[in-house]
This record gives sequence, C-alpha cells and structure tokens, in this order.
Amino acid sequence: MNILDTHFNTPYNTAPFSKIKDTDYLPAFKAAIDSAKLEIDAITNTDEEPSFENTIEALEFTGQQLDRISNIFFNLNSAETSDIIQKIAQEVSPLITEFGNDITLNEALFKKVKAVYDRKDTLELTTEQHTLLDKKYKSFARNGANLSDDKKQELRAIDKQLSQLKLTFGENVLAETNNFEMLVSNEDELSGLPEGVLEAAKQLAESKDKEGWLFTLDYPSYIPFMTYADNRALRKKLAIAAGKKAFKGDALDNQNNVLQIAKLRFERAQLLGYKTHAHFVLEERMAKTPQKVEDFLEELLVKAKPAALREFKELQEFAHTLDGIDQLEKWDSAYYAEKLKQERFDLDDEKLKPYFKLENVIDGSFKVAQKLFGLAFEEITTIDKYHKDVLTYKVTDANGELVAIFYADFFPRAGKRNGAWMTSYKPQFVKGDKHERPHISIVCNFTKPTKTKPSLLTFNEVTTLFHEFGHALHGMLANTTYPSLSGTSVFWDFVELPSQIFENWCYEKEALELFATHYQTGELIPMDLVQKIKDSAAFHEGMQTLRQLSFGLLDMSWHGIDPTSITDVKAHELKAFEGSQLFPDVKENCMSTSFSHIFQGGYSSGYYSYKWAEVLDADAFEFFKEKGIFNKEVATKFMEHVLSQGGIEDPMVLYKRFRGKEPQPDALLKRAGLLER
Repeated sequence: MNILDTHFNTPYNTAPFSKIKDTDYLPAFKAAIDSAKLEIDAITNTDEEPSFENTIEALEFTGQQLDRISNIFFNLNSAETSDIIQKIAQEVSPLITEFGNDITLNEALFKKVKAVYDRKDTLELTTEQHTLLDKKYKSFARNGANLSDDKKQELRAIDKQLSQLKLTFGENVLAETNNFEMLVSNEDELSGLPEGVLEAAKQLAESKDKEGWLFTLDYPSYIPFMTYADNRALRKKLAIAAGKKAFKGDALDNQNNVLQIAKLRFERAQLLGYKTHAHFVLEERMAKTPQKVEDFLEELLVKAKPAALREFKELQEFAHTLDGIDQLEKWDSAYYAEKLKQERFDLDDEKLKPYFKLENVIDGSFKVAQKLFGLAFEEITTIDKYHKDVLTYKVTDANGELVAIFYADFFPRAGKRNGAWMTSYKPQFVKGDKHERPHISIVCNFTKPTKTKPSLLTFNEVTTLFHEFGHALHGMLANTTYPSLSGTSVFWDFVELPSQIFENWCYEKEALELFATHYQTGELIPMDLVQKIKDSAAFHEGMQTLRQLSFGLLDMSWHGIDPTSITDVKAHELKAFEGSQLFPDVKENCMSTSFSHIFQGGYSSGYYSYKWAEVLDADAFEFFKEKGIFNKEVATKFMEHVLSQGGIEDPMVLYKRFRGKEPQPDALLKRAGLLER
C-alpha cells in the first residue's frame, strides 16, 4: 500500500494497521518529509505579501501526512513495539528532529511569519487566529530563529542528540521491565495473595513453559504482590528489582543518559537566552516561572508533611504491633497500608473487585459521558486494529453525528510500556468546508482475564480508566479550527484537569449505581461499600501527596538549575528528596534512571502539573457537587468552555469562564483532609 497517501480508503479514514508493513515506515517518513519541505518552499517562494492565510494558516496545515504517519508509528512504538520498530525509531527520530529544525531555523520563513506577527494588531483576527499567530511566532523565537548561523548549528546538534538519548532511555526502561521475572515454585511462599493474582501468575508461568507462579514488574503483577504478599523477603526482592531498573552499571544503565539529557537541555535553554530548561518550559505554562512552581510545591509540602509524618508513624506502629517490624521499609508500605485500611474501614480491594468487571467499568464511563455530554458509544468491528485485544468504538452526539473514533487497549504485553496514557491517531480540525473528527486512543495495563475470571479491576484501576477516559473526552469533544490548538493541545499544567476531574465520579453513589454490579450475581455494589470508598478516599493522603511532591521536586532539581556539575545521579537524587523522604533509602535503587515521565515523555519541568491540576479539579468538582454531579447546565459549561476549546485561549480565561472565578486550593486540601485540624 502507499502509506504516503494518508487519506486511507478505510471506514472513517482510520489507520489500516494490518496493511502497513514495518518496512513501509522508513521510506514513508522520508517521502513525507520531502513532501512537507515542498509545502514550506511554496510558502517562502511566493511573491505575495505575507498574510495570515498564506503564511500562518498555510504553515499550520503543512506536513499533515508526516503528522499522520508519526502518530501511527510512535503510538505503536509505545503500545505494540518490536526490535524492528525500535530500530526504525532510532533512525527516524533524528530525521524528524532535523526537519523540525529546518522549519524553525528557516530564515525566509521566519521573516514572513514575523512580518505577519508585527502587524497582528492591525489584522482582524478571531481569538483562535490570534493564538495561532502567537504560537507560530513563538515556535520560531523559542527554537532559535533569532540565533546566529553557528548557534543554529549548535542547536541542531543538541536536538538531534536529545531525540536519540530520550529514545534510548525509554528502550532501556522497557527492556529492564521485560527482562525481570520472579518464579516462585513453593505455593507456601505466596500466602496472602488473592486467588485471582495466583491464577494470573500461574497462567503467565504456563505461557512461558515454566512450573510455578511467575511475577514481573508489569503493574498488574507487581502492585498486587507488593500489596498482599505476606512474604517480606520476596516483596523486598521485587521492590528492589523495580527500583534499580537501568541502575546497574550495565549496557542498559541510564545514569549517563540522565546526566546527558539534563545537561543538553540546560545548554539548549542557555543558547536560547533562558536561565535554565525550567525557565524555557514554564514560559508556556500556567505557572509561568520556576519560582512559582517551587513556591507551589513548598506550600503543599508544608501543609502535607505533618499529616504524612503522622500517617507514617501510625503505619510504623501498626507494623510493629502486627509483625514486630522495627523499621518500615519501602517494600512494607503498600502491604501494611492495605492491612491498616482494611482494619480501619473494613474495606478490602479484593471485596470490591467483583463489582468492577472491566466491561462494566468501560460501560460505566460511557454512561457517565452520556448523562453529562449526550454522547453515545457503539462498539464496531469494521475498523482495523494493531492488536486483537484493542476495542474500537464509534462515538456520536445526541443528533447521531460522528464525534470521534475511539480505541481502547487495556492489557499488558511484551511490546507495550507500563502505565496508562491517552493519545491520538488523528486530530480534530476544520479545513475548508470539511470538519475532520478525531481518532482517540487510551492505553492501560490492567489485569487480564484468566481461565475462570473476567478482568476484575482494583478500585485504583477503575480511577485510572476514568482518568484516561477524561483525557479522551478532551480529545473527542474538541471543536477548534486548527489541529495544533485542538483537544489536549493545551498548556501542560492544564491538560490534567479533564482527566483528574473525571475520577471524581468513581466516588459518587449516583455514578457507581450505573455500572458497579457483581460480575456473577448482578447485585449492585452495597451502599455501605460506596460509603467506605468515600470515607477511605483521603486515607494516607498526606503520604501520597508527599510522594507526588517529591517527584515534582526531583524534576525541578534536574531542570531548574545548572546541572553541569552533577556527576553522581544517585547523590543528586538523595539531596532532592531530603525534605520529603519518609522511608530509609535503598542503596541499590535510583528513581531518575527510570523516571520516564521527565526523561522520555513530555513532563520535564512539568511533573508538578499533576498537583496543580488537582487544585483545578477539586475546585471544579465542587461546582458540580453544588449543582448535582449530573447537572446539565454545569456539564454543558464544562464542555463549552473547557473540553471543546483546546488551546485557543489562556487556560485561566477558559477556567474562569466555566467556574466564574479563579481556583482556590482549599477544595483540594479539604478533599485530601489536609486542612489544619
């Protein structure tokens, strides 16, 4: 097939995964880059006076074939990768980086963009057009357009290196995750583990022709083991294995990659006239400056630390009373927290799981979206998939009009990275008289069905599904003209609002009644269990908050300073954790070497945004609670001012339009039980 023709002859113009061969990608990328270069030449070579239409709008719609191929390829590299795809990624990433530099360092093009930008106040532009013009100008200015030729070459070299280092970092983490297996042949060593976990471990061992029970670092295997296994020595073994990913001084070690990435990002920022990488990044965030982020993290740290210390002391005493543990270690945390939670709330995740069959939870998220936004989800089988486990849906509005195509991919496998994320295979935009609707995907790693049980989710997995589905709604309900301002193309510290607010419905009786029924009996989840879920929602919130803040502080410690004198990754990390550390350090472990969010993903100088968005989501959900969690008026306001608007305006303007005021942290502190008692 001709992959360069990205107007696929498929239902809804969906990606024809099964028809694309791995060998198609490299030539397709090269051809798409050549095609995009011609489109750029057409903009720069015209004799017409630069205008918004022939320069800014034309630039916005260049390289659409390249974008489509990139979306397909790099999404597969995360969800269904292989040695071949990884090899192609290493070849392709520098080509794409080079092409990006070709655009931002193109003097003739920048001159035309600047000519339009300098006249922006005299042009009759819509709000969205103003934002696009501003964004296009900054994409040049913030990426070296004003640099001298030799500095531009320096920037190109840095960007090329960074793209390869980030890929290598991610590949090493994935390889380390896949390489570790813990085979247990004596069932007596597995006391405490729920029956479903044992069955899944047995099934995994059988699939690899091994005798016994097999455990891995994949979350559906790792988390239950750390939470329920009575065997402390095995918990320790698994925890240390998880903590020393890419920190072993071997071929998959990431220490040098971390140092190189941090230093190159700093050099890049300096080259562009910024004090640090964080100063560069945060200019385009709601927070604006590293100081504001650090103040925000410190303020929450001050409020959370007393509660965290209380909770830690209580957990330490509980473990001592129960099992004579004198020093609580990291591998004890989830285990004793679960035991304490069960004692205090009589709430066991294993008692909850039968009410959260995966198919029912998916259906529940759809029903909540239907009640709030009038959406309908219909599973369809006419769409090509990249793996047999992927589910595909057609999403329509109250008038039966197509809103989006939705892919859902829920189970772990060797070619898929850990964690959960939302992504897009095709953006929403309007061009001419055609309104292109988006193709949105969510990817998770939940417990697979076994021979005797369907996929039953922990409550944490339920909130994860709702979280990613919230991101998906942000993508699906997009209603902008330009693809670069559509859906989740918003300031990074605003992007988590739609996802985090959606988690709130998981705790509400009215929502749980829509889907939380026992997978065998059909019985609705007992309301006393619902009350216990709500009562326990703030359990150990102090410790959880401290943990999140420590990640944000670690991120800023790499990116908010000059890192060139750092030579020891572990020593640097220990210093960053000083103010938030509860558990003793484990010398074999290092977080930075597998901190994919900041060294491979897009969260560098942005990890704080999870907590930042929690302030927004708690404040926003208060509005729903005041009016009713399915109140149409509030839901419509949220859809019209937040979900559909993408990045067309400053997010605080959008938020205030929805809420009527700026967000206050009190709602979050109240929800988390962190207000002073």
